[in-house]
Amino acid sequence: MTVTPSAPGADQAETEAPATYSLRRGSLGTTDIAFFVVSAAAPLTVMAGVAPLAILMGGIGAPVGYLLAGLTLAVFAIGFTTMSRHVRSAGAFYAFITRGLGRRAGIGAALLALIGYNGMEIGVYGLLGTATRDTARSLFGVDIPWLPVALLGLLLIGYGGYRSIDFGAKVLGVLLVAETGILVLLAGAVLVDGGADGLSLASFAPGNVMVPGMIAVLAFAFAAFTGFESTVIYRREARDPARTVPRATYLAVAFLGLFYAFIVWTVIQAFGDAKVIATAGSNPADLFFSAITVYVGSWAADLMHILIVTSVLASLLAFHNAINRYGLALAEEGILPKALARVHPRHRSPYVAGIAQTVLGAAVVLAFAAAGADPYMQLLLWVNTPGMLALMVLQLLAAIAVPLYFRRRAHGEGALRAVVAPVAAAVLLTGAIALVVTHLDQFTGASTTVNTVLAAIVPAVLVIGLALGWWLRRSRPEVYAGFAAEPPADAAE
Repeated sequence: MTVTPSAPGADQAETEAPATYSLRRGSLGTTDIAFFVVSAAAPLTVMAGVAPLAILMGGIGAPVGYLLAGLTLAVFAIGFTTMSRHVRSAGAFYAFITRGLGRRAGIGAALLALIGYNGMEIGVYGLLGTATRDTARSLFGVDIPWLPVALLGLLLIGYGGYRSIDFGAKVLGVLLVAETGILVLLAGAVLVDGGADGLSLASFAPGNVMVPGMIAVLAFAFAAFTGFESTVIYRREARDPARTVPRATYLAVAFLGLFYAFIVWTVIQAFGDAKVIATAGSNPADLFFSAITVYVGSWAADLMHILIVTSVLASLLAFHNAINRYGLALAEEGILPKALARVHPRHRSPYVAGIAQTVLGAAVVLAFAAAGADPYMQLLLWVNTPGMLALMVLQLLAAIAVPLYFRRRAHGEGALRAVVAPVAAAVLLTGAIALVVTHLDQFTGASTTVNTVLAAIVPAVLVIGLALGWWLRRSRPEVYAGFAAEPPADAAE
């Protein structure tokens, strides 16, 4: 922070207008931002917890589903990162959508982003409780209640968000290396041993890909990338954001797509093309643990149990940091209370927004616990599902906004980046959303009524956001007119 000499009456001025602080600029490089994004996806949890279901439903062609999802999101990233060079606002998704679709749509997107990211984080506290309980039972033979674990997790994550962003990047770097490392260890052992029946590329044969179950695999695969677009949220803290943000986005989506496909393929090789489906069907939750026990040893299975817990913690911290920065941006816009815009003078973190998010998370967790809800089947799945849908709809709206934005202004971008790629992404994302909605029962295990309510939350929030935009235009025109405005040139980067 710049310090200027005191002038007469300065003490009084400071009393009337306390010093304000900004986020720490230039703290994050490409790798740091990629750590946040990949950690939010929780690769180990996705692989050990969800990939066996993808194999069970889609057969040995399941790895291709992850590749196709990755390719779709890479196409989305082309237009998304191109626009990020022109939009310097801290509002990320809602700023992009405002530029292309107007302020009312942008305000609706802002509310949807809050619901989406909060849903993706808060529900995971249920997973933290169950994963920790399962790990304690597996390693020590003891049962521990999930609620104290979830509440302790809230405090740990709240503290992580309170600290500086580079502290969070270092923590996530360590945790991400650990969780991906155990998967690489498993894959390497399978490759060196040659698998159950020798290594096979049958997973990529058209006959094994073009099966009815691949639709369900694609739905699971798209869900596995949720949060990859949050690179732009860290623009104000990035070094050379015009380059760092696009590079981190491409790095994250490429890593996730290739890594997911590779790991799923190697697990299929561990049991053999002919036996893996039956093995997954007998106990999906045990598939990865059985494979690593056979090919590496029981100690590695024990370690994997522990690393699933740390994987969940890493995901929680990544989403918590993203939510805090959305809260900060919307408080600066005048949409949320101004208190949420306070930045810690030492850590340069949006600590008040972080405290508010932690309190909200605790309230939701305690409410589900008081209702006797299952932490996995209800807290996790019922809260995560609308969050996942909200982020996918935001991706779709952003893809639509890109060509509309570039159509109305002069720019030096080529047609492929400014028009063709975002239009193609919009078509592909529409199909992805349709896949998820039509297979919602496979995500939630809930009744049709519950699934209808969960899916209806997203359009309902959008409608409320549009109504809020209409009200702001009439009642607070200065807030409406300045919504998602570009920052001054000297403060943008």
